[in-house]
Amino acid sequence: MTAQHARVDVAPDDLLLTAADPVATARNHIVETALTASTIGRVGLELEFHLVDLNAPARRPTWDEIQALAAGLPAMPSGSSVTVEPGGQLELSTPPAPDTASSVFALQADRAVLGAALASAGFGTAPLGTDPARPVRRVNPSGRYVAMEQHFAALGCEQPGKAMMSATAALQVNLDAGPEAGWSQRLDLIRSLGPVLVAASACSPYLGGHSSGWHSMRQQIWHGIDHSRSDPVTGREPGAAWASYALNAPVMLVRDGDRTTPVTRRVPFRAWLRGASPIDRRPTLADLDYHLTTLFPPIRPRGYIEIRCLDALPDRWWPALAALTVTLIDDAETADRAAELCEPVRDSWPVAARAGLADPTLRAAVQGCVDAAARRCPAPLKADVEAYAELILSGRTPGDEVRERVADAGPLAVLEEEARA
Repeated sequence: MTAQHARVDVAPDDLLLTAADPVATARNHIVETALTASTIGRVGLELEFHLVDLNAPARRPTWDEIQALAAGLPAMPSGSSVTVEPGGQLELSTPPAPDTASSVFALQADRAVLGAALASAGFGTAPLGTDPARPVRRVNPSGRYVAMEQHFAALGCEQPGKAMMSATAALQVNLDAGPEAGWSQRLDLIRSLGPVLVAASACSPYLGGHSSGWHSMRQQIWHGIDHSRSDPVTGREPGAAWASYALNAPVMLVRDGDRTTPVTRRVPFRAWLRGASPIDRRPTLADLDYHLTTLFPPIRPRGYIEIRCLDALPDRWWPALAALTVTLIDDAETADRAAELCEPVRDSWPVAARAGLADPTLRAAVQGCVDAAARRCPAPLKADVEAYAELILSGRTPGDEVRERVADAGPLAVLEEEARA
């Protein structure tokens, strides 16, 4: 959504080098750029897919193959960008649309064109929260991802870090920040909804052929990486809370031209600003802005608001998940009801990922929220949302369907089935 939002003018790149108090200057910059005042209504969607060779689904496509595929893709009719994640996952990102239905239809149209182009080359895409079958392995050789792996290994979370980068997929919902006077209430509502959205979207019961028992192994992976860059952002004032979070989070890597160097000690960004770190130069404003892109809270301010805690779902389900998520936040009547329903579970992030609807308190909150959203969702998506609500009210999620299919046919067969769908 960034291209459609007003940008905040910032000082030259050497601002942090020349400031008398670089920590205060950095904090002010983060606060000023965290959110952009706007109306409410626009929606952007991002959907990730596991790329599958339909002739040999057990193997992960090589980087050369992926580059060739990407180079041969047609322009997406709705204007979505196509990017490649570390494990070869593809991501479709729509431009912001004026409403939820328009955004869903845009993503569906581009998804169809992407799928047809890949199918003609013998490949498919599987929208699931984790790769259920193939071993975790990075194929994207970008210096950013090499440095990320080395940073995670040095900080003691190597395996979750690799899995997060290379074997997970999400549905991301991007929303306007809205009027400045409502930012605190709006962010508080979205944070309180987080565990409900995790439980409702759980669709990653297997990873690399194995199950931990968690309903969302994607979220289990995120809980396993460095908490200072993956936990929720907390605090009443969104900009100040984001600034504190960012300044306390460790620097992951340093870029100098074409060279990317991993940081293999825990060095909070504020320490780098003060010179108390092993990094051999002081940070610039460009370093600070890049640092913000290496932070992965479930709700992230980027001028607009990124909701990053949803598992990717099969094509049958993700439009409904997008619609109910936006309705719970942007429809005033539904938002008020959701705030009441979510209060008892607002901090239940690990429980939501591990137990999902098996937890009775969470189940009550999820079912109440889904029922409320189904009553007020956009008319063009009402049938989709009602079908999703019926599934949730039966005590099941899309992940339960995946688990049953894996039990019958195995994880590789499910991966292939989704890639051919």
